[in-house]
This record gives sequence, C-alpha cells and structure tokens, in this order.
Amino acid sequence: MGLLAGRIAVVTGAARGLGAAIAARLRQEGAVVHGLDLPDCDVTEEAQVAEAMARLPHLDILVANAGVVPPWRGVEALDFAEWDRVFAVNVRGVAACMKHAAPRMGAGGAILAMASLNAERAAVGQALYTATKHAVLGLVRAAALDLGPRGIRVNAIGPGPIATAALRGRIAARGTPADQALASEAARTALGRIATEAEVANTALFLVSDLASGITGKMLRVDGGLA
Repeated sequence: MGLLAGRIAVVTGAARGLGAAIAARLRQEGAVVHGLDLPDCDVTEEAQVAEAMARLPHLDILVANAGVVPPWRGVEALDFAEWDRVFAVNVRGVAACMKHAAPRMGAGGAILAMASLNAERAAVGQALYTATKHAVLGLVRAAALDLGPRGIRVNAIGPGPIATAALRGRIAARGTPADQALASEAARTALGRIATEAEVANTALFLVSDLASGITGKMLRVDGGLA
C-alpha cells in the first residue's frame, strides 16, 4: 500500500519533463493518474479543462504543472501577443484547472501548482515569466483560503534550475554551453549541485499526500539551497 493508494490524480503537462516525473512518482505510490497534455487537453481552453474533469467520478489530487517558458526579453522588448499567450497557459490555465477540479474534491483533496523561484524573486530578462509565476503564487494563496474550509489544501512547488531537456534547449538557444551554465548555477547552491527531476517529484508527492496534511497556501522551494 502506497501513500496514495486508491486516490485519483490529474497531472497537467504530464507528457514530458517535470510533469512526467511527477505522474510516475504518484503512480508508484498507488494513485490512479490521468495525465493531461496537448493535443488532447489545452489548459487555455476552459471548456476542454471542464470536460476532462467532468469525466472523472471524483478527484483527490490536482497537479497543475502545464506551463511555458518564453524567450528572455528585457522590459523594453516585451511582446504583448507573447505576453497574453504565456499568461493564458501559466496563469489562466492553472486557474481553470483549480476551478473545475475543486468541485470534484472532498475533504482531504490536494491541489499543487508549479511555480518557480521566480515567484518570489526576479532575474534579468525574465519579466514575463516572473510576472506569471508571481501570479501563480498569489492564486495558490487565495485558493488555499477559499478551499480550506472544505478541507482542500492548495500549495506550490518552486523549483530552481532543473536539468531537463527543455532547460538545456533554452540555454543552448541563448548561445551558452548547457553544462557550463548548469555548473555555474550549481556553484551557487548550498549543496554544490542543482536539484533533480526526481527530487521535484518527491516534493510533489509529499505535498499532495497526508504527510503534508497541515500545510496549505505555501510554496516549497526545491533548489539545492540556491542563494
């Protein structure tokens, strides 16, 4: 019997990267996991989200992981068509999933959103991404207050740099060798290394399980102690 035996979970953006790692970890602990990803479910389309949630008899866990990372741009170079697209996925998509998942949940339900270190800080050239992740954390805090009386917890994970294929691709697109950039980030951490996909997945497991039954409205950083 695992920590999540008999529970039904939805993980968005589950086809690759952190979403896939989280979905696999929840399954290992006994959850029945429904992975939602393109092209079958676009989180920017509320009707598709509502339909996906309505197909379930009930829901115990939502991991709202689907998100996009835009190219780095300074404030003076913001592209507002891009701004709207990224907010649609990273913020409205999370909100839509919460809206349609919560009615399927009873006491003991758990919602987890994928935030970022950028939910509490900022970096050069990351105004758009930072704004979306600040918004996600605000949404988590508000939803925790709304849903707490029903016994539903709402939390977030704030990963630091994780050496996913997507991150390596973004680094390469900026003309920097990925290993060099990741080594530089590792040198800034307390552990002397960056965190892994498996560590993010383990943190997700903790936050959606009864082990974290007294935690809501919080973001837990998974960053190797990044300064």
